[in-house]
Amino acid sequence: MIQARIESISEKKMVGKKIKMSFSNIQTPNLWRSFMPQRKQITKALNNNLFSVEVYNTANFFESFDPSAEFEKWAAIEVSDFKDIPPEMETLIIPAGEYAVFIYKGRGSKASNTYRSIIQDWIPKSKYILDHRPHFAVMGEKYKKEDPASEEELWFPIKKK
Repeated sequence: MIQARIESISEKKMVGKKIKMSFSNIQTPNLWRSFMPQRKQITKALNNNLFSVEVYNTANFFESFDPSAEFEKWAAIEVSDFKDIPPEMETLIIPAGEYAVFIYKGRGSKASNTYRSIIQDWIPKSKYILDHRPHFAVMGEKYKKEDPASEEELWFPIKKK
């Protein structure tokens, strides 16, 4: 079974770009191509980590899963405050709360099976349910895009059953 660590986080302030998309119409590469050339304009970054954030519009998005249902996908960086936001960028607050954190190793394009396993196996067998807050992946120093040795953290919002 996949291993997770449970973490409580305080509110996170994010600056980045977003796009509406669905699992049947993935726009992630376009979003990152738009964001990456402009990311250095973000002056209040807390570190070099990149955040891929999903904001689902309903609490039961995965219970009645529809691959054509739209959600917001963000390419973002965590910031200390919302002063001096670059043009064409927006702000997002990830509320405080508990998260189940999983380490994913491998090509980013191959992560869908891991996500499916977490949603369909780990969560139902755990003492948690998904909470209605943003999901996110943190791509830090070990992240190497499509390199098989790449590593990122997958953060799922949870609350006790």
